Amino acid sequence: MMGLVWSLLGIVSGAFIAVQAPINAQLARGLGLPVAAAFFSFLSGTVVLGIVTVVMTRAQGISLDWKAPAPWLFVAGGLLGGFYVTLSTVLVPRIGAAALMAFLVAGQLIAGMLLDRIGFLGFAVREISLGRIAGAVLLLAGALLVRLT
Repeated sequence: MMGLVWSLLGIVSGAFIAVQAPINAQLARGLGLPVAAAFFSFLSGTVVLGIVTVVMTRAQGISLDWKAPAPWLFVAGGLLGGFYVTLSTVLVPRIGAAALMAFLVAGQLIAGMLLDRIGFLGFAVREISLGRIAGAVLLLAGALLVRLT
């Protein structure tokens, strides 16, 4: 049962990404600069997540362990997210939301397979099988069909 819930939450999260790109593109159009739209997207997300963090830590009676994570981890996710949001904001009006989502998923799958293969950040190593390669090729072909037709 929980597997189904987690899968549905993954689908909802993907849908949020699809909706976020055109919203940010519209904001960029209004502001006149895609990177400014990305900035405000992150700023609003930062404020909301800051409030949620404070509420959750107080409700659960925990404190964050600021010394445990490696310092680069505090910056890397935001840096990668900044590039993602900015590029999505630039690309969605040029190639459309469906093509952008198709290419994003293809890129995520390919990167995910490589990260699984090397056991990135200590996660379990998962081999790149023929089935996984076929899935990635089919997904990339699908992304191209979405874009080119």
